[in-house]
Amino acid sequence: MMMGRSGLSHGGSFRPESLGHHALALIGNLCFTMFVIGVLIFTLIAATYEPEDPLFHPTTKITTFLTSTSNATFKDDNTVIKTGEDFMAVNQTVFESFINLTDVIEAAPQIGELDGCKGSLDQPIDCKDPEVFHLMMKAAIEIFKDIHFYRFGKPVHGSNDSTCDMAWRFRPKEGKTAAFYKDYRRFVIAKSENCTMSVLSIGEYHTGVNARKRKKNPKDGFQKKQEQLSSVVALPEVGEAVNDALPVVESEGLFRQGKYLIYTGGGDRCKSMNHYLWSFLCALGEAQYLNRTLVMDLRICLSKMYTSSDQDEEGKDFRFYFDFEHLKESALVLDQDQFWADWNKWQKKDGLNLFLVEDLKVTPMKLRHVKDTLIMRKFGTVEPDNYWYRVCEGETESMVQRPWHLIWKSRRLMDIVTGIATRLNWDYDAVHIERGEKAKNKELWPNLALDTSPDALLSTLADKVEEGRHVYIATNEPDTSFFNPLKDKYTTHFLDEYRDLWDQNSEWYSETVKLNKGNPVEFDGYMRVLIDTEVFLRGKKQIETFNDLTNDCKDGVNTCSISAS
Repeated sequence: MMMGRSGLSHGGSFRPESLGHHALALIGNLCFTMFVIGVLIFTLIAATYEPEDPLFHPTTKITTFLTSTSNATFKDDNTVIKTGEDFMAVNQTVFESFINLTDVIEAAPQIGELDGCKGSLDQPIDCKDPEVFHLMMKAAIEIFKDIHFYRFGKPVHGSNDSTCDMAWRFRPKEGKTAAFYKDYRRFVIAKSENCTMSVLSIGEYHTGVNARKRKKNPKDGFQKKQEQLSSVVALPEVGEAVNDALPVVESEGLFRQGKYLIYTGGGDRCKSMNHYLWSFLCALGEAQYLNRTLVMDLRICLSKMYTSSDQDEEGKDFRFYFDFEHLKESALVLDQDQFWADWNKWQKKDGLNLFLVEDLKVTPMKLRHVKDTLIMRKFGTVEPDNYWYRVCEGETESMVQRPWHLIWKSRRLMDIVTGIATRLNWDYDAVHIERGEKAKNKELWPNLALDTSPDALLSTLADKVEEGRHVYIATNEPDTSFFNPLKDKYTTHFLDEYRDLWDQNSEWYSETVKLNKGNPVEFDGYMRVLIDTEVFLRGKKQIETFNDLTNDCKDGVNTCSISAS
């Protein structure tokens, strides 16, 4: 019978004086239970939470992010990642001193000061003649009204006796990026009987190949780079010849004096490009923190999200996608293959030591006083604990900063962007139209397909883009004829219209083949999206899919507030 009694009657009959004691005990047990449940819930959330990718916020918020020390675990995304040059402030003072037409006219020599026609009309055009130089500058400024000129190079002989090639540095008048551009074109010049000359025509973008200056000394001495690392971040100059030859250590003595850091293994390969950069910049940041040279593998595995084969593809080169010349001029880096060749030659002879780190708990702060020539971080096989970026998490956040300013997009790819914008005379509007799989998924994007149909686009754009304008359409719609109805009101342009900028006869093709040891390089999905995006960003007006064309949320139903935050 005692077993059936309640807790309050246990040990005797009900006593009023014991009520407070039992109530306190009950409340205490309840609080402890809630505490345990709370700890379990918090632990579960902490273990599964993945912060959203901060690099795809609006630009104003990205800048805030880059100056913070926030962690981030990336989700795969085929969006083009922003790089260092995207966050450079546009210093208007630098761009104010451009060359006006009046400057050229005032400085032009008078015919009387020259030697006239110097004979018959059949004589070749003297491209070094100051009159010819000023004639070409005047013609360029008059014809290309949507750009500012900052420097003209001296003309040189073209393809025949009536042509001259000339290069210039410029920037679009309404340019939004902190960069200079370089073009070089072929001028056809005629001479009249009264000793005057005129420009008959100017060639297309980059036709004046004789005026393009090639950089000398393609191999860089590593000693020079150690002593003369660029401390001032220069503006990108798109169109200049690229020197991305691999730096070499010039002597055994210099190699012996150096200190190096290398990352090996891990689960970062074949991930999205933003994941790759997030991890690579962690390694570069640690190398700078430790005052060591980063030994880097220039071979990249391109994620299947960017490939035409829908398979991960090894054998890509860092230099296909990023500006290695800027990186090697601003930081201490060596190619992995070159490093191991030197290490195998001199390691035993010079008694060079390797310090192996296999535990993420060994922070960069604990490695500050390591004297060994090489520190090797070796990562395991279990994801996500074997991601390189984990090194920069936790207490390391406040000590090791990712050097975003060192990573720029490939200037070869950006030269294609400039070529497209130049052919459009930098006077076009741009529309981003995202369709693809999202347009097929009615559950997450119920209105997208209809809102991006030709009829809907014509209706929406009528209030946003003036009729008759050149409109560049950046889209993932494979069949661009889908947008043919827009031609009734606009002159439309698509990426594939400019295939000659990357086909077998292009500068991009010939230079990437050299980088790839004579093998052709595919113009892959990441390159396409990058160029599409950058051409879009240079339009005078920019119409976005999810901001301007549809009320659907970029990441699906009920995610608009999250995407915008």
